Amino acid sequence: MKSLEILVERIILSSRWILVAFYLGLVAALAIYAVSFVYKLYKVAQNVFVFDDAEMILAMLGLIDAALVASLVLMVMISGYENFVSRFDEAEAEVSFLGKLDSGSLKIKVASSIVAISSIHLLQIFLNAQRFTDNQLMWLTFMHLAFVASAVLLGYLEKIMTQLKIKA
Repeated sequence: MKSLEILVERIILSSRWILVAFYLGLVAALAIYAVSFVYKLYKVAQNVFVFDDAEMILAMLGLIDAALVASLVLMVMISGYENFVSRFDEAEAEVSFLGKLDSGSLKIKVASSIVAISSIHLLQIFLNAQRFTDNQLMWLTFMHLAFVASAVLLGYLEKIMTQLKIKA
């Protein structure tokens, strides 16, 4: 019976390597998103002398938004792989934050990134407020505030958990 238990535990532990398919899929998605970003940048460059100030600000916010989304994907890939699959060899790695993102800090960073992305989207919407009804603006603002409240609560819960770990 003990050998069956050991076999089941090895299978379960080895199953973490299945996550590699997801992380490689995120790498491919990030590459596709980079192509999309380059196309957006090309469109902005084409219209640099055509866009007025408001249109240029909206275009730049779109590029900033894309960079934040790409950074979020990268952060999830690296920290997820390191937390759930295998540690990176830090001697060879040139990324300073490796080994510093545990699952708690990852949740906070992801929530913060979502709030930042949501803020940019909301700013873009308010810069085009004439295209939206008051009701739509209200619900979009409430949705953003829900993201903010969630991020704050995650941070608070992480602080409580850290204090409990210190006391234990």
